[in-house]
Amino acid sequence: MDTAVREWLLSQLGRSTNLADLTARYTRLGTGRAVAIEVVRERLAELLSSPGSVSVSGVVSINVSANIAAYERQLAELLSGKPPAPDDPTTPDGEDTDGFGLIQLVERPRR
Repeated sequence: MDTAVREWLLSQLGRSTNLADLTARYTRLGTGRAVAIEVVRERLAELLSSPGSVSVSGVVSINVSANIAAYERQLAELLSGKPPAPDDPTTPDGEDTDGFGLIQLVERPRR
């Protein structure tokens, strides 16, 4: 993992993210985007497995529904490819690979 990918991952996941863990994941998965998606999915799963809100009358009230929504938005953006990662494959001549291609069929002359 080079410096640009590491900085992109830290900007997506936060500066407190463990660099050794990111490096191990990058070695296993091969791209920065795959690492970011995996980490965000794990964080979302942890939030979903815990209670959504806790309240003690007159003392404290905690609600994590906004955090869950934020992780879901971040995951959707990463899956759509919106924040470009430094190691994302580039398309030649700015082609859009998500569209349909056109092929012109030409009849061959008869013998």
